[in-house]
Amino acid sequence: MEPHYPKAGNGRRPVGLGIMLRTYFVQQWFNLSDPGVEEALYDSTSLRRFVGVDLGVVPAPDETNVCRFRHLLEKHELGGAMLDAVNHHLDSKGIRITTGTIVDATIIRVPSSTKNSTGERDPEMHQTRKGKQWYFGLKAHIGVDSKEGVVHSVCTSAASVADVPRLPDLLHGEERKVWATAAIRGRQK
Repeated sequence: MEPHYPKAGNGRRPVGLGIMLRTYFVQQWFNLSDPGVEEALYDSTSLRRFVGVDLGVVPAPDETNVCRFRHLLEKHELGGAMLDAVNHHLDSKGIRITTGTIVDATIIRVPSSTKNSTGERDPEMHQTRKGKQWYFGLKAHIGVDSKEGVVHSVCTSAASVADVPRLPDLLHGEERKVWATAAIRGRQK
């Protein structure tokens, strides 16, 4: 890849080749779009650590850099061969990149007003606190196939319900890995 990668010159300094390679691997392993991998790098400390990005020093590669890098690999037909070599190396070390489920929840806010026909709040909605902010509504718990990016399970609850009790409803049972927020990490099936 190195002979084809841009060199520093008069324009914008290119992102390091090692960072771009690891970003490409993360993008492929987690089936992320160009903007999706940029967002994942800002959201996940472990992905940033793997890629080699320290946000105190440099920003994560943006979607334009990711797109250009991917197109460069496609132009020189290097992507498939590189991924095969890396996956073979990881497999020889007992590390297997397999599909699993990504689980997360999002709060769906609803008006807390009692200015409606019954003069009451919806009894199925509750309030919760996230950080220093209070929300009133419900929570959508979602299970997504990590390879295909397809939502395979959704369940809802009051916003005040913790994520952990809903975990069994989000798994299909064939997972080899589960990616989750800190609230769920460390839990056994």
